[in-house]
Amino acid sequence: MSWPTTPQGWAIRLTQILSLHQAAHGLPRFPVDVGALAQDFSRQVFPDAPISMVGGVDLSNGVEGMLMPRPDGSGEWGIIYNESIRSAGRRNFTLAHELGHYLLHRKAHPGGLQCTSRNMADWDSARNRIEAEANTFASYLLMPLDDFRAQIKGRAIDIDVMTELAERYAVSLTAAILKWMTITDKRAMIVVGKEGFIVNGVLSPPSCDFPVLRVLSCWMTGVEFLHG
Repeated sequence: MSWPTTPQGWAIRLTQILSLHQAAHGLPRFPVDVGALAQDFSRQVFPDAPISMVGGVDLSNGVEGMLMPRPDGSGEWGIIYNESIRSAGRRNFTLAHELGHYLLHRKAHPGGLQCTSRNMADWDSARNRIEAEANTFASYLLMPLDDFRAQIKGRAIDIDVMTELAERYAVSLTAAILKWMTITDKRAMIVVGKEGFIVNGVLSPPSCDFPVLRVLSCWMTGVEFLHG
């Protein structure tokens, strides 16, 4: 059997498997249990290089997660998030991001990969291809386009809707907004701040000439969501 070579292809393949499995066993489709999926799938498909460890580890400040080979040379892998991350949504997205690295990049990076908060915020494929690919994989796996579109169809998009989607998919509010921004035909912008400083900003594709904006603030999460 041939396996996908793109982040979207891998996410769609796993989504198909998950949908069939959850339906057959009467289980809820969302949110995705990334840890269970990573271990079960890798054991069946890559028995010589399975993911045997999923969890939180005390990593250095600024490191969000890691794809890590076992040091004993067994061929096994671990996908790790920084246990200091308090947000369940960020932990879930980090694990999905590292699973993306495992599927797409482990052969080119046999020593593993360490991902900083800057890496996790990087969706620009021209600047950092493999981090952008891991983010795209995580987004498509956790928030499949068909279900995401069904959830927002006919609804006015605001922070309440985005919060509802973040809870449905067990991702951060930022991840849910970024997903919407990849498919919207509206002009929109997200600005992420930390400790009073802007650390990232993203425009939706139609936003080259940004109009006067309506500001929807969510100061508790450090996110401003602007659209108009």
